Amino acid sequence: MQQTLQTKALKRWQSPFGFLALAGFVMTLTFSAWLAMLNNFAIEHVDFTGAEIGVLQSLREIPGFLAFTAVFVLLVLKEQVFATVSLAVLSIGVAITGFLPTIYGLYASTILMSIGFHYYETVNQSLSLQWFSKEEAPEKLGRLLSLKSASALLAYGGVWLGFSLFNADYQWMYLIFGGAGLVLTLLLMFAMPQFNHGPVQHKKLILRKRYSLYYLLTFFSGARRQIFVVFAGFLMVEKFDYSVQEITLLYIINHAINFFLAPKIGAWIGRVGERKALTFEYCGLILVFTGYALVESSDAAAALYVVDHLFFAMSIALKTYFQKIADPQDLAGSAGVSFSINHIAAVVIPALFGLLWLIDKSLVFYAGAALAFCSLALSQFVPSKQHINQE
Repeated sequence: MQQTLQTKALKRWQSPFGFLALAGFVMTLTFSAWLAMLNNFAIEHVDFTGAEIGVLQSLREIPGFLAFTAVFVLLVLKEQVFATVSLAVLSIGVAITGFLPTIYGLYASTILMSIGFHYYETVNQSLSLQWFSKEEAPEKLGRLLSLKSASALLAYGGVWLGFSLFNADYQWMYLIFGGAGLVLTLLLMFAMPQFNHGPVQHKKLILRKRYSLYYLLTFFSGARRQIFVVFAGFLMVEKFDYSVQEITLLYIINHAINFFLAPKIGAWIGRVGERKALTFEYCGLILVFTGYALVESSDAAAALYVVDHLFFAMSIALKTYFQKIADPQDLAGSAGVSFSINHIAAVVIPALFGLLWLIDKSLVFYAGAALAFCSLALSQFVPSKQHINQE
């Protein structure tokens, strides 16, 4: 009886969902730790201003823009193997960050970390849409997002404890989290079987006219993400003097909320359909970005930051919309293309808006509200739930 239970537990862990859950845990643990310390490390040890942080974030997004090259790597490596190799590169990039406290050193470690991060995310999107059916995808993607939030909570909690109780050094904190990610990646690489689910994927770039609406929404989604990742966090540190402990505590609140709500949001998207979910997201973002432009209270800014992060769970709707309209064989070839499209704006916006930041911080967020309005207009062309299910 006990052996049977152990066998069932092993099979549940050594499953496609188990692979994606553990891989997502590693990605989120390492990247969250890197991000939680980035702004303070850049300002306190490398003397960054808004211009340098903009350049760094643009450099970070170049591997995302080149994500379409993943399809060529897949001619040599299986997607599952490619995912683990990417996680190893990500972990190494995070581990060495603290040992390179110069402008060009931080640029170099960031690019290495970003190569692993973006290749992993490209392959992860493809695998999740292949391994989950259209009916179960919103709920399972929500569960995976919840597990990623649990991993982020662990990372942010570790960063907070390290700096608050142990007066930790950035160098060793980056090394600890990057090293932990590398160890877990090796476990993932050697303990998981190879899964072969779904149709054989095209090993070429897929760019189809009938996916145009998805491409446009993906482009603006990339622009929106930069406002949050680059400038909302920098606003907290530069304008409101948030310490690394306070920034980390804010991240903890974000992911604690996501841990409980992400599965519910995924299930809700499955019920109401992608168009309603995207409409709700973009209306909310217009209000949030306008709030960033006008806010003068640190507490109000923190509230906006939490609400802003919550809307990221709505990104499930864009993924499941594409899953419903795409040919099953197109998922791998399209993942790299969509990631590259997502990062066209991501490469340009941080550097461009970094200069705008030096003129007037509020202009950055008014521009973000305008981008969200464009997304709102485009989302109205997404078919309703009834119509999309009939296609």
